[in-house]
Amino acid sequence: MPRIHILTDHLVNQIAAGEVVERPASALKELLENSVDAGSQSIQVELQAGGTKLIKVIDDGHGIEHDDLPLALHRHATSKIRDFDDLSRVATLGFRGEGLASIASVSRLALTSRHEAGAHAWRIEADHGALTAPEPAALAAGTTIEVHDLYYQMPARRKFLKSEGTEFAHCDDMVKRIALAHPEIQFALTNNGRAQARLLRGDLAQRAAAILGDEFVASAIALDEGFGNLRLYGLAGSPTLGKSSRDGQYFFVNGRFVRDKLVQHALREAYRDVLHHDRHPAYCLFLELDPEGVDVNVHPTKIEVRFRESQALYRFLLTGLNKALSGAKAGLQPAPGIDPETGEISRPAAPAPAAAPLAPRTYAEMAYRQQPMPLAAAQESLAYYDRMFGDLRPNVAPTAPQSVERSAPAAMPQPAQYQAPQPTSDALPQSSQDGLPQSDINGLPQSDINGLPPLGFALAQLHGIYILAQSAEGLIVVDMHAAHERVVYEKLKASIDAENLPRQALLIPHVFAADKLDVATVEDHGEALLALGLEISVQSPTQLAIRAMPQMLRDADPVELAQAVLADLRGVGSSQTLDSRRNEVLASMACHGSVRANRMLTLPEMNALLREMEATERSGQCNHGRPTWFRLSLADVDKLFMRGK
Repeated sequence: MPRIHILTDHLVNQIAAGEVVERPASALKELLENSVDAGSQSIQVELQAGGTKLIKVIDDGHGIEHDDLPLALHRHATSKIRDFDDLSRVATLGFRGEGLASIASVSRLALTSRHEAGAHAWRIEADHGALTAPEPAALAAGTTIEVHDLYYQMPARRKFLKSEGTEFAHCDDMVKRIALAHPEIQFALTNNGRAQARLLRGDLAQRAAAILGDEFVASAIALDEGFGNLRLYGLAGSPTLGKSSRDGQYFFVNGRFVRDKLVQHALREAYRDVLHHDRHPAYCLFLELDPEGVDVNVHPTKIEVRFRESQALYRFLLTGLNKALSGAKAGLQPAPGIDPETGEISRPAAPAPAAAPLAPRTYAEMAYRQQPMPLAAAQESLAYYDRMFGDLRPNVAPTAPQSVERSAPAAMPQPAQYQAPQPTSDALPQSSQDGLPQSDINGLPQSDINGLPPLGFALAQLHGIYILAQSAEGLIVVDMHAAHERVVYEKLKASIDAENLPRQALLIPHVFAADKLDVATVEDHGEALLALGLEISVQSPTQLAIRAMPQMLRDADPVELAQAVLADLRGVGSSQTLDSRRNEVLASMACHGSVRANRMLTLPEMNALLREMEATERSGQCNHGRPTWFRLSLADVDKLFMRGK
């Protein structure tokens, strides 16, 4: 049995290097963080062979004094912390004092630095841990570090490196992470003598546009939420532009890029309601909190952290991002557009806010009162609107269905200028004389300069699937089923939260055949089904009876709806986890209760749907994350006909 002995310093440094310096990008990260901590305003990165042959970082920071140069390459020598108390409130990117020492132990390193108060620069070299004495050198200001031939004397470690292209891609991503966190610093990156990136100083939006693209910034949702010493700000990507990979996800804690399971779970849950199931959101978000509230000394690469109040932080992240995403209503966010030449989906920059809000009346009422339309359509009862959207209005009794003969949609003349109703001092009644319930939404969407609502007015229906509407910018195309699905879904959620989901008893129960799993689900989740507005009883070991269903979904197929809900509940496993899956069940209910394709809507019904979209949270996407509307501007239509060419 070998005896216990103390390892040599050289071997200890190489062991540490194996944890800290996994590949060239890891070494580059340590060098860039030191440059940022030094107060640099400009950082240049030069690579050879993707960083495997050369990593050179040039900055204009404060520099290192002559006497401190040898210490900079020793393990656990640092200027950033001094005692244990400093370790609990780290405010810099680097603090352990082992990054440079680890890199120097597995490469040939040259460090040249001129302190801001020094007469000239000094240079020190290290060859796998063997240091030379400092000697005078020429350098205008700051520090230059050259790392040559990483792992060139360690073939066992070098064989784990990938191709030059792969290693450069990792280095490029590392530069992007540091650059996003510090838009006030200018960055330049070259590889094999070719310029790869040049990022000028600016604000977060400019830096995000340079790295994540103009399309991301134009469609992103800006947020800035605070609570106590917590602050979450940055850009949350539009759910419509979800990606097939997680490449566009950047999250920073006190300026440090991290990948934390708690953070990722909170962000994933926030996007779950608006993102397609096989897509991933893009975001560039920053979390600021007291340094004592987060432990960054839990992983050698410092990419993982531990939060002291993890549950409170989780709720803050989920609530803050949910609030931002829920504020994105159709017509009030940049619309996805279609380039008529390339066919690609794009989003314009967000329009400027309107000067003044419309009068406090529902947009649906305005559509009926103000919009010219054919006589047959104008005479149709507003009960259609009430049947589609009015069931869950607080303190408003639903209007009984009326037997109205529906007329075919007709062409509608569009007024040259829509005149919005002016605010009046008279209080509106709870329900208009035509049966239209007063909206319970306090903040209505703002109109443009002509008083047109954001999604305009319906013109026609296309193949019983899409609604065509004219807006101030051009043509709006709405997926009828997807939009109605989101509206119904949000109303179901609001009613569940308010414990106010009305049920309608069925005169004759619907009895249908069911297997043992469905019967067991009804027995185990009877209370949960009642909370969802469904009253289902066991008729026999092989039959179930539907005795009541949500009043809002009374037009849906009861058996189809019940089977879909039971299938979702069966996947939950237990009633304790129902809350986390509630929205999935409600989404299934909304899907079955929404208007279907090939159902012909009248102009009043189309306009009612458009107005509800403008007042409904997250209405830019359906429950499955697909977009509900697209915009084709008048300029895009002109391109199709080559007008002005």
